[in-house]
Amino acid sequence: MNIFRSAKARIVLSVALGLAILVVALPALHAALADDNAMMPAVGSVAPDFKLNSQEGTSISLHDYKGKWVILYFYPKDMTSGCTIEAHGFQRDLAQYDAKGAVVLGVSVDSVDSHKEFCAKDSLTFKLLSDTAHEVVNKYGSLMTYGTGDKAMTMAARNTFLINPKGVIVKVYTNVKPTPHSEEVLADLTAQQSMK
Repeated sequence: MNIFRSAKARIVLSVALGLAILVVALPALHAALADDNAMMPAVGSVAPDFKLNSQEGTSISLHDYKGKWVILYFYPKDMTSGCTIEAHGFQRDLAQYDAKGAVVLGVSVDSVDSHKEFCAKDSLTFKLLSDTAHEVVNKYGSLMTYGTGDKAMTMAARNTFLINPKGVIVKVYTNVKPTPHSEEVLADLTAQQSMK
């Protein structure tokens, strides 16, 4: 008699396989959940306020920009290829953002000095904010761990929030691709402003 022909045997085998898959997947699931220390604010919610230092060493708060559109973008690391491409896109389009009454604020877990160097090296004129304590990155559900073991680094995930003049999030972009991102945000900003 074949053991797999009985209904009981198939149920037991299915449960055993399910448990085995769960045991194998649990460490990966735990790692993924550990990276998401906070829920990402949703479209329609009030953007969490914050206070961080810019590359100039001045304190910047989100509420300083009440009445303006804010593009709040999180990025992993200063002076890396993807982050440089993304920053160059925002810098290239900065005059268009200004014309639309919008400000661009970049946030990473890098230091003020690192931001200062990045801005000087790449001629960036918008504000880059330093969140070395990971508080704001965490508030926006944008904290991630890159690498494993001794080489693991905690950094900001590449996410962007479009915030209206009332401080409400109107669009969330996750896992952003650096190259077309600024154009995408500009198009959505134009669409949002035309809905007034």
